[in-house]
Amino acid sequence: MLRSMEIQVVPCLKDNYAYLLSDAAGHTVIVDPSEAEPVLHALRERELQPVAIWATHHHFDHVGGVSGLLAQYADLEVVGSAYDAEHKRIPGLTHALHPGDALWFGSHRVRTVFVPGHTLGAVAYLCEGAVFSGDTLFAAGCGRMFEGTPEVMQASLAALRALPGDTRLYCGHEYTEANLRFAAHVEPDNPAIPACARRVSELRSRGLPSLPTTLADECAVNPFLRWDAPAVVERARSFGAQSDDPPAVFAALRRAKDTFTA
Repeated sequence: MLRSMEIQVVPCLKDNYAYLLSDAAGHTVIVDPSEAEPVLHALRERELQPVAIWATHHHFDHVGGVSGLLAQYADLEVVGSAYDAEHKRIPGLTHALHPGDALWFGSHRVRTVFVPGHTLGAVAYLCEGAVFSGDTLFAAGCGRMFEGTPEVMQASLAALRALPGDTRLYCGHEYTEANLRFAAHVEPDNPAIPACARRVSELRSRGLPSLPTTLADECAVNPFLRWDAPAVVERARSFGAQSDDPPAVFAALRRAKDTFTA
């Protein structure tokens, strides 16, 4: 239980997560339904009444289940960024968000954080101390830049890093173990990384998600949030970074991660 809001993780596809946010009355928001059936099963099993879908971005593995959910619940509000609305990239979208817009879910005020880089329409949702980051920020990693530049993506990660350390992170995929292997490659002498890896391995061995993590934990292990740590800067230089500026460090790390295979 997170204050008066309960969050349920719903595994979808091979390694995606959708999320159900429910208030005390059972009213529920669905975040990033990549497919409908697992979400429908979770709603019915707990007798939850969905009122909205929040999409972090337009990729099919985050909105592929929207149409199926609308077939069952025709009055659902579908929320996404104005950029994705303009380009008609989210099915059934009814509420287009602009920078600075807030949402309400019952008595809960929801802050929206625009985080372009993975896609230009990416948005994160911050509610009751939890942030839903889609594919912008992962546990121990970050998304690829399909539409943004290093400068844009690093600025988005900086906006997320600036959230309170106890903010719980719910991201779009179960990539944590692989991400931690790259983190150890970047910072082999960082003791927080193997400690985190042991915790994640234990959870995964029991079939449990590695999420949520916290922003404080991410700032300790995630190389894509540690662009100003001396060891990370030095490693980025070895990967080809031309300066110590955060976007340059980030870009070198991202290139290295794109080809990392261990």
